[in-house]
Amino acid sequence: MKIGLFGYGKMGKMIEQIAQDRGHTIVARVDDSTQNVDYDSIDVAIDFSTPEAAFDNITNCFKHRVPVISGTTGWLEKFSDAVSICENNKSAFIYASNFSLGVNIFFELNKHLAKMMTGLQEYSVGMEEIHHTQKLDAPSGTAITLAEGVIENTAYTNWKLDESGDKTIPIKSIREGMVPGTHSISYKSSVDTIEIKHEAHNREGFALGAVIASEWIHGKTGVFSMKDVLNLS
Repeated sequence: MKIGLFGYGKMGKMIEQIAQDRGHTIVARVDDSTQNVDYDSIDVAIDFSTPEAAFDNITNCFKHRVPVISGTTGWLEKFSDAVSICENNKSAFIYASNFSLGVNIFFELNKHLAKMMTGLQEYSVGMEEIHHTQKLDAPSGTAITLAEGVIENTAYTNWKLDESGDKTIPIKSIREGMVPGTHSISYKSSVDTIEIKHEAHNREGFALGAVIASEWIHGKTGVFSMKDVLNLS
């Protein structure tokens, strides 16, 4: 498969290595909006660029009917527009806040636990995420997805950073060392605590998941999620 990389930072380079190890060819490395791109040479695009560049990168691919895998955060106010352009051009799209296979299983486990805890007023939920000091945004996109999973399945209605309240999920964000990413959700009562946690050992899992998603979407049309890739629907 011929892959175009949009965003060629640390993640882009890691995706490149894993893709090549799996027998794929990198035919474009786009890290500047002024670069000319041969879209006809690309089977699937993987976008880990910047919030400012992501929407144009993604929709330009759709207009050339190139399927896109995107893990860029910070541009989602235009997500519905991107979906419309994808559908109008009969292209294909997967967006995920985290492509790690383990994290996506964790997302589903989180929702299942939330459903089980519904109605148990004795327990209050809290979240914590830990990342390396170079990660500037807080909370992480993964933590927000986890909070949304709880909100979908319980009486909680929103989340706030380092702030609790009625029907509000508090998220604690910690930045230390070179931690790739640790996320935990706890339900605490006066008598016990129930906790689930996902701990990334390195960033390779994120890159591998993106390459697996690109393999899965090749030849398809439509808007999908990692639930479809992992057959979790």
